[in-house]
Amino acid sequence: MNLPLLLAKARHSGHWRWRLNFLLPWAIPFNRPHGFRVHPLPTGGISVRIPYWRVNRNHINGIHACAIATASEMCSGLSVLEKLDPKKYRLIMRTLHMEYHYQAKQPAIAKCVPTEEEIAELVVRPLASRDSVDYSSTVEVHDAHGNHLATAKVTWQVKEWGKVRTKV
Repeated sequence: MNLPLLLAKARHSGHWRWRLNFLLPWAIPFNRPHGFRVHPLPTGGISVRIPYWRVNRNHINGIHACAIATASEMCSGLSVLEKLDPKKYRLIMRTLHMEYHYQAKQPAIAKCVPTEEEIAELVVRPLASRDSVDYSSTVEVHDAHGNHLATAKVTWQVKEWGKVRTKV
């Protein structure tokens, strides 16, 4: 799956958005039960819709904090991979910091909008002289009424695949 191309096509086409949302649960099976829907934003960036389903709710019938955190991670990661080629760069989440502001009692939307220049300046250029780079992005989560539910700060370690050293 060519993720950047798929995201670019899904930005302006309902058919390609449907394809994207059909393929992502198979590519990321952990997120499948949550029913997240990805929508590339028209001017760049990603939004992830969190449905107000029973599986996503906690004991007081709000969207569970972990569902919001998972959607934030997904939103941030896809927004970075939209600008970087996943065949060239490996992304691993280093930290996830969540700050919750308001209880979610209806569907919510997580949004992350890094710019092309930001990724080039903070990731691609430093990787020319270093093995890995840490990149942090901010995700804001709002409900259908516009209430600010949470803010996530996700830090990714970005590394070229050729420089990855793993033990078998």
